[in-house]
Amino acid sequence: MAAEVDRRRVLAHRAIRQQLDRPGSRPADLAVLDLGVQDTPYGSARQALAARGADGLDDDRLELVWSVRGAPHLHRRADLPALAAALWPLSDADATRRIAGQIRAGAERGRAAFRATAEALREVVTAPTDKGEASRAVTARIPPELSYECGPCGARHVSGALFQQAGLAGGVRLEVSGRAARLSPLAVRPPLPEQAAGTTALVLAYLRLLGPATPADVAGFLGTTATELRAVWPEGLAEVRADGRRAWLPAEHLDALRGAEPVEGVRLLPPGDPFLQARDRDLLVPDRARQRELWRVLGNPGALLVDGDVAGTWRVRQVGGRLELTVNPFTALAKRVGRSIEAEAERVRDARGAAAVTVRVEPV
Repeated sequence: MAAEVDRRRVLAHRAIRQQLDRPGSRPADLAVLDLGVQDTPYGSARQALAARGADGLDDDRLELVWSVRGAPHLHRRADLPALAAALWPLSDADATRRIAGQIRAGAERGRAAFRATAEALREVVTAPTDKGEASRAVTARIPPELSYECGPCGARHVSGALFQQAGLAGGVRLEVSGRAARLSPLAVRPPLPEQAAGTTALVLAYLRLLGPATPADVAGFLGTTATELRAVWPEGLAEVRADGRRAWLPAEHLDALRGAEPVEGVRLLPPGDPFLQARDRDLLVPDRARQRELWRVLGNPGALLVDGDVAGTWRVRQVGGRLELTVNPFTALAKRVGRSIEAEAERVRDARGAAAVTVRVEPV
């Protein structure tokens, strides 16, 4: 019989697994690096590490690459060869689905489209190269059906979804400075995958950090489908009912889930934080109106986490060397929370390298 757990236990378990209780670790030793930490907008990955109490934010074991769903993520350099194989499409149909849109005909080439683009990236990016320049050079080397006519600029471009999802297999890393992005070759380029391998390990990482979850949840995170994922779904999982919803997690974590207690205190989680990557958003933020505030089409805010639950949103803007941080709580906050927000704002300031920060909590 499936174990019954409520929302409170699930969120507490995830916060603990993701080290939001701050045990103190060097950045690359944090568990969230098992999946990677999304860096959209640039700099948010550093804030995610700071929210977990990383001992210093500079770690030469990390690389910024296009990985999950083609989005920029911070990963351990040592994990990149296995990650490139794990993220490779599971089938031609899977590859087609991941890139269909701008290049519907070209997407029918399936994994061959990924291979052609990855090979072109390896040829083009042999030294630091402007992203736009790399895109033009790759477009010239790939079959024409893998690019599209861009009306505004009157030129052909490689499909953005294909370009970025092939980036890791193409052996490139990202270098970002302000609004400028360059691609550079990884010091050790991963082998170009022949086929997907190790995807089950990536699924298990999701279930450890964001479980209990369903195949559809994990597929949404990876950019594939539950149908494709069933072929690599792990065995030996524990089934639970989380607020009545069937879901799974590694069996060895079941007792920890049942006994999980909320992480006390305040955390300012940046947009794209691993805690916010769970696809069961109805569990994470049950109110649909609040969901729309947190997950927008463009320009997501960060999340205010109070005692392990999402209690509002926050944004920050930089004026010279100072930060202005604005919090929009969902409900009235206790005085202790207000004081803790001030302390957490200092972590944001430090992560962004600003001289000072001011905090405004908007009235409810």
